[in-house]
Amino acid sequence: MCDDRTVADNIEYLRGNTLTRRQFGAVSAGAGLAMLLPRVANAQAVTESEIDVTTPDGVSDSYFVHPSSGAHPGVLIWPDAFGLRDAKRQMAKRLAESGYSVLVVNQYYRSKRAPIVNSTDFGAERETLMPLMGTLNADTQTRDARAFISFLDSQASVDRNRQMGTMGYCMGGPFTMRTAAAVPDRVGAAASFHGGGLVTDADDSPHLLVPQMKAQYLFAIAANDDENQPEAKQVLREAFADAGLQAEIQVYVGAMHGWCPPDSGVYHEAQAERAWSRLLVLFENALS
Repeated sequence: MCDDRTVADNIEYLRGNTLTRRQFGAVSAGAGLAMLLPRVANAQAVTESEIDVTTPDGVSDSYFVHPSSGAHPGVLIWPDAFGLRDAKRQMAKRLAESGYSVLVVNQYYRSKRAPIVNSTDFGAERETLMPLMGTLNADTQTRDARAFISFLDSQASVDRNRQMGTMGYCMGGPFTMRTAAAVPDRVGAAASFHGGGLVTDADDSPHLLVPQMKAQYLFAIAANDDENQPEAKQVLREAFADAGLQAEIQVYVGAMHGWCPPDSGVYHEAQAERAWSRLLVLFENALS
């Protein structure tokens, strides 16, 4: 997940990036996001709403978007460290246009309503984000996962006869694993993009939950995350193989931690689109 190491890696990357800090600041503030994300071919008309979802610990301000007609597989999106914002709404809307009912949550709802910060510069926002990140743990993630999946199941736009998907970015990567383990009979597909903390030495490391899952998985790993923890991908491969579950685990060459969201300073369009295409294949195969 985002930390001082990834900040240093990404600063070095930006030195050779043609996107200047001033240009990036405009994008991260919300300008031009729609232009950065490619349009969906044969996009379905969608209905969007800002909603509050009740959990055992309070109320999460969230964004819900779904095709305007019919019932579709539900998808829960866990944001990265920067939380619910326009970039995540745009990504959710894009997925909904492909035929999914999508919920993006504010994982920090216990402390603050979105927007959480004003940029996706972790170094600049560190003093705000670190305490917020510290309020979340395995127990809060599991309680939230059950509440959010239950919310999706209560919506007319969600087909309860089809399994759901979950996807997460950065710190949201391990959240998907706790979701897949907490509600295994409902979550049939999950994806982690530049996820951090997937494999740790702790007794509650997310990878230890794999035997409790039934989901097919996609792990899209950042190049610098792999450089700093090269053994993690093999641990994940072995865990899923031992559980008899399908998992696509790939390092995305040239893509730095945080490369998927279009408001990221290290956004890598080609690799972000590659990861998105693999997500659509996963959902098509596992949630049909």
